[in-house]
Order: sequence, then C-alpha cells, then structure tokens
Amino acid sequence: MNQIPISRSRLRPVILLLGFGFLYLPMLLLIIYSFNSSRLVTVWAGWSTRWYGELWQDQMMMQAVGLSLTIAFFAASTAVVLGTVAGFVLTRMGRFRGESGFAFLITAPLVMPEVITGLSLLLLFVAMGDWLGWPQQRGMGTIWIAHVTFCTAYVAVVVSSRLRELDRSVEEAAMDLGARPLKVFFIITLPIIAPAIVAGWLLAFTLSLDDLVIASFVSGPNATTLPMVVFSSVRLGVSPKINALATVIILIVSLVTFIGWWLMARAEKRRAQEAAAGRSSGT
Repeated sequence: MNQIPISRSRLRPVILLLGFGFLYLPMLLLIIYSFNSSRLVTVWAGWSTRWYGELWQDQMMMQAVGLSLTIAFFAASTAVVLGTVAGFVLTRMGRFRGESGFAFLITAPLVMPEVITGLSLLLLFVAMGDWLGWPQQRGMGTIWIAHVTFCTAYVAVVVSSRLRELDRSVEEAAMDLGARPLKVFFIITLPIIAPAIVAGWLLAFTLSLDDLVIASFVSGPNATTLPMVVFSSVRLGVSPKINALATVIILIVSLVTFIGWWLMARAEKRRAQEAAAGRSSGT
C-alpha cells in the first residue's frame, strides 16, 4: 500500500527535471555557443567573445534593439492603463447595455490570428491616411498603436481575473466609513492588484518585444524592429551575433524578472507582517 506514494515521490523530481531541461537546455546551449569563436554556429572552435564586440558595432542591430525596447516600454505602459480600466469595467460595473459586445472586443485579439490583425490594422492606417492625412507613413507610431491593440487584451484578462478573486468587503467597509470610490480604488484596490498589474506589464512588454507578424504589416522603411532584423538575417544564414544578442536579452529579462519577483515578494511579506500586527493589536 505504501509503494505507490513512494514511486510517485521519486517520479516527480524526474518529471520536473525533464520539463526544465526541455524548456531551458536550448537556452543554455545558445548561451554557450554565443562564446564560440567560429563563424559557423554549429561548429565549436573554442571560447571567444568576438561576437559580442561585433554585435555592439552593428549599428542596424543596435538601432533595432533600441526601437523595439522603446516601443515595448510605451506599448506595455499604455496597455496596462487601458487593460486595468477594461478589467475594472468588466468586473465592477455590473450589467450594462453592450456588456457582451465590450467583452468580445476586449478578448477578440486573444483568439484572432496575427495575420488577420496585422492586415486589418494595415488597411485601417491606409484608410486613415487617405481620409485624415494621418499617418502619412507607417513607422514607430503605427507599430505602437498595433501593439497596444493586442497587448491590452492580455492585461485586461490578467487584471480582471485578480479583481474577481478580490474580497470586496474591505472596499465596502472603506466606503461605509465615508471614502469615495475613487479614493478606495487608489488606496485599497490598486495596491492589492499591483502584482497583477506588474505581471500584465511584463507580459505585454514581452509580447511587444517578440512580435514579428503584426509589426511586419504596420512598419515602414524607417522603422525596423528587432524580430524583423533577426528574421531577415536568419533567412540568409544564422550569424553568431544572433546568439550573442539572444544571450544579452535572456540575461536582461531574467534580471528584470528576478527584481520584479523580489519586490513583489517583499511587498507581500510586508503586508503579511502588517496584517499579523493588526490582528495581534486587536486581540
């Protein structure tokens, strides 16, 4: 009778190691081969950092990195604001006329193929250019609008799920004591859903930085994002500079994620200590 739990306990670490190996072993190999001195990415010729130096000197690649990071930052920040408002409307405004249509419009980019989204946005920008005179040409602004369009949907889903789990008794108690709804939102609701907002921002930033299909439709000749540069270079042959660039991005994303996790864990620990102190003082 005790053999089944023991076998399961032994099998879990193996499955966990296999899962982590499947996910992270390719990244580890990529990092190792970024220090390869050979021009062929599949042939190991010794350790070298030459490709990091050549990557830094590649002006087109560096401009694409700067453009992608700028677009991703502003797209994620705008999507967080719009997605938080949309999530709040879906969960706290009750039933209203057009609620189903509003929810469908918010979640549509989640299931819409990127080719359809990119083509529809391209037609929209062309029509706006003919009727309104803006945009005169596609570039950074049109890519930013396109990324905000689909990133908002992801943020709205993350924030609305957190709002549905939130205990509303604290908010109702604050309003019973005379606090206005806007003050309740900024003083009570916003700090509680802050981890979900941070998670939505990180998700939107990653999706914007990673996008290739939609950006290919709405970009212009003077706005080339990093995925577009990488894709065009890979079609002609994988350069070791791509490995170096991917390694730098992995390290930066890992560092930012760790800092965000540490800050959220620290804030959660502080709230738990304050709640424990409040209960002890009440007793």
